[in-house]
Amino acid sequence: MRLGLDVDIHKLEAEKLRKGKNKAEEDLDSLKINYKKLRLSMRTAGLDARVRENALERSLLECRNEKEGLKARVEELEKSLHLYRSRNSTIKLRASLSKIEELKGKIGELEDALHNFELRVELLERSNEQWQEQFHHSQ
Repeated sequence: MRLGLDVDIHKLEAEKLRKGKNKAEEDLDSLKINYKKLRLSMRTAGLDARVRENALERSLLECRNEKEGLKARVEELEKSLHLYRSRNSTIKLRASLSKIEELKGKIGELEDALHNFELRVELLERSNEQWQEQFHHSQ
């Protein structure tokens, strides 16, 4: 009877982990869609460099917040993993590990995207400075 309860608990925890993973994936997809919408709206509106820079900085902040949320989720999954180890459930443990690694991979992707945003902000800042210098020279 206790073994049956352990199996039920493992199933519930695995389902909880799946739901958390799905939520993290949905959040990441939503972030990607919002970023694409932001880029499209900036292009079509023909905004100047400073406005673009501000929008990229906001997007960068959103990415950082998303990254922190995913890190918290990974910590939560790691705590759940500890429970699996204490119950000697190696099959469930392997499933949790792969999910954690997958989320870590997603965090890595977000860190790469964050780095790219930072580089874009730097590039826009340099462009803005060059435009300002050209403007001052033309006057």
